Amino acid sequence: MDEVEVVVAHCERVTLRVGDVFLKVDADQARVDAEVEAMSLAPVPTPEVLWRRPPVLAIAALAGTTLGSLGGPSTGSPAAWAAAGAAIRRLHDAPLPPRPGRAGRSIAALAAELDEECGSLVTDGVLPAGLVARNRRVAEAALRPWTPAFTHGDLQIAHVFVDGDEVTGIIDWSEAGRGDALYDLATFTLGHEEHLGDVIAGYGADVDLDVIRAWWSLRSLLVVRWLAGHGFDPFAPGCEVDVLRSRM
Repeated sequence: MDEVEVVVAHCERVTLRVGDVFLKVDADQARVDAEVEAMSLAPVPTPEVLWRRPPVLAIAALAGTTLGSLGGPSTGSPAAWAAAGAAIRRLHDAPLPPRPGRAGRSIAALAAELDEECGSLVTDGVLPAGLVARNRRVAEAALRPWTPAFTHGDLQIAHVFVDGDEVTGIIDWSEAGRGDALYDLATFTLGHEEHLGDVIAGYGADVDLDVIRAWWSLRSLLVVRWLAGHGFDPFAPGCEVDVLRSRM
């Protein structure tokens, strides 16, 4: 190998690529434990774990490419998006894992976190008060009872790989566990609303679109300040702030 690619790097974890091997360095071993466990239980393709020597987890690269990225164009066909929807449905229909996941936070905890974050966004001058208030109202629809499912918890578009119209694997399972299935669907289609119909067609179940849209607002409100503080740009075209503006 003549180079090491830094895939992601911030104060919580670093992911490096060396040839066909990804090295994930994470100071939180409980998070790594959850990731390895979730990959072993998930009924969808996941990366092969090559070895683990704390704090490093080595996994094999997946075949294919991602469907796209937040803020960028989708490279996948409607059939590929539908295939991803079908894979997500298999995951959600699987037996529940033993751990609660990021998508499984209680309604009360989410509401409290949302209120605090909305207040900080306005007080710190990060976003206009009107934009925050409008999206806070939209987000209310996500704060409702839900039936637990096996969720990925961080199902960004960049975490799903396809080859043609076939899903070859899903990566980054550290937030997986019992949670709200619609959180996964919303995270996957964030910034790519034009493919929501394809995903739901593959998913093959009735989905409350108002809740999906609510999760778009809620998730974006919660992550804007974190992203800005960890080297990411939520203000980039097509990213979280544009998602919030689209709700206006």
